[in-house]
Amino acid sequence: MKRISTMILTIFVALTFCVPLSADSGEADTQVSVEVSADLKLTSKSCVLMEASTGTVLYESNKNERLPPASVTKVMTMLLILEAVESGRISFSDNVAASERAASMGGTQIYLEPGEVMTVDELFKSVAVPSANDAAVALAEYVAGTEDEFVRQMNERAAMLGMLNTNFTNCTGLFDDSNHFTTAYDLAIATKELLTHPVIHEYTTIWTDSLRNGTFGLANTNKMLRTYQGMNGMKTGYTQLAGHCLSGTAERNGMTLIAVVLGGTSSKDRFADVASMLDYGFATYSVINMEREKEMEIEVKKGKESTVSAAAECGFSTVIKKGTDKNAEVITEIEPFVEAPVEVGTQVGTVSYIINGKTVSVVPIRTTEAVEKANISDYFFRIMRTMLN
Repeated sequence: MKRISTMILTIFVALTFCVPLSADSGEADTQVSVEVSADLKLTSKSCVLMEASTGTVLYESNKNERLPPASVTKVMTMLLILEAVESGRISFSDNVAASERAASMGGTQIYLEPGEVMTVDELFKSVAVPSANDAAVALAEYVAGTEDEFVRQMNERAAMLGMLNTNFTNCTGLFDDSNHFTTAYDLAIATKELLTHPVIHEYTTIWTDSLRNGTFGLANTNKMLRTYQGMNGMKTGYTQLAGHCLSGTAERNGMTLIAVVLGGTSSKDRFADVASMLDYGFATYSVINMEREKEMEIEVKKGKESTVSAAAECGFSTVIKKGTDKNAEVITEIEPFVEAPVEVGTQVGTVSYIINGKTVSVVPIRTTEAVEKANISDYFFRIMRTMLN
């Protein structure tokens, strides 16, 4: 390959994320983190602070300890509901009749009556705002037929996301069950995925609302919506076994952070731990997002066209530590030519991101169009056009 450009960026890179490489094998690292030296003196059993666009772990304490998540379980429940909506399988305007099982749920609820009809929108709002267990089960049954099938789908989706220490036995987190567990890190992964559906904030930022023509009030269980700048989600939880739990999300200056705590000693301490992590993250880090390079032209030999367009597969997101500068190289290497036939998606080069001499991310450059192999008539008409010009 021929190196065609080198650009030196004067930034300290905490993580480069598109195709991350491990130090030893060059394989993808599924748990990427930066070196953490802060002692935040948190009290919860397990804590994780993650930057949402890259998945960078900025702070952690016992992040992979398996613990009961209480109603933070509903992060995964809400994810599956939104995926069902966005796939067209269900609609927010659909009417859902509550089953006897859904209506029998205890804990936080909107007191559904068997056969009572509400829209998916109303039920989803009831899950996101006051964390209603009966609404969660009604939605689970509507999407999957039964809660058991919905839970199977929850576990399947968790496995797809790489949540390696998670197993759900219900969609609410209401019931203490030794087989119902997850980790702060896994919940951060699920929350990160939920954030890819921007509509979620239309629900998780609601402070108060009502149902049944204004006769039944809803109040958000995430009190940090009123006390923490930029807070926009996500889910609280509590049972006697789980303690006080929270997956909190906040956005400032274009950076979104996810702070997850499990096993908090009190509601006040849970919110304090999340606030401490978010304060640390916003004070210490920022994100640089680089757009993918513009399309480039590559010579095609023996093709019906003389050139083909190509572009990097994706852009480049980097978490940087504020107040420190180091050099990083961005190097583009591309083939001088390709030979027809050329298919769409043919790799013709790479964009490499190098930090302190170590390659941390390699993005393929691929063709964006196809070029057929030229035949005799193509060469004839090409010669004729040249002569006429």
